[in-house]
Amino acid sequence: MECIEFTIEENRPLTRKVNLLRLAGNTAAITRPGQFVSLSLPGFFLRRPFSVCDRDDHGITLLVERVGEGTSLLHTLPAGTALSVLTGLGNGFTGGVAGDSPLLIGGGTGLSPLFWLTKELTAQNTKPTVLLGFRTAADVFFEEEFCALGIRPLLFTEDGSAGRKGLVTDALPEIPCSMFYACGPEAMLRAVCESSSGPGELAFDVRMGCGFGACMGCSRATTGGMKRVCKDGPVFRKEELLWDA
Repeated sequence: MECIEFTIEENRPLTRKVNLLRLAGNTAAITRPGQFVSLSLPGFFLRRPFSVCDRDDHGITLLVERVGEGTSLLHTLPAGTALSVLTGLGNGFTGGVAGDSPLLIGGGTGLSPLFWLTKELTAQNTKPTVLLGFRTAADVFFEEEFCALGIRPLLFTEDGSAGRKGLVTDALPEIPCSMFYACGPEAMLRAVCESSSGPGELAFDVRMGCGFGACMGCSRATTGGMKRVCKDGPVFRKEELLWDA
């Protein structure tokens, strides 16, 4: 974990609630898809965690959904704004065990770490199947970015206004895969586990307090006891997760 100053290079809307945020800074501590960063915002005590959507030697890309006062402020910050960022947080996906037919499943901004993972897999000449779920057509974003990687995602919307009507989990029984990778709300992740018989890794998109394991506020039950999503995760193997009845 490192605390580094990053500078906003780009902050633009993708949908009515989601912005793309490009930050310039030292990315040496960010090495694997699934890791996250935690931003300090002016006027707020707690930092805000975000999965890394993409990274290069110059900076990182984040997808920021407006859900409260902090993210609303973040949507308004102009290019040139300096932010204190904790980097290199959490573990990441083990893309090296993906096999020949990996399946990537994202709900809303849960697609964020899956974009970087898709880049890594395609660079290894592996072509994953990508399922993306949204509420409506107005909420769809990043479809063109996946297509630019040579991967046309299968879209699902709850109301059927874009792609296939329903949830991403509806398609799981009909898609064979060597390994699945998922990120999104906990209800979606549980449904993915219950619908898939194969191995998988899941990145939890949950509220965090400190973001580095001190407050224990994001703990969840696993076969190895209580573990912290921010410190021991956010990526967990399917077989180590315990779900409440």
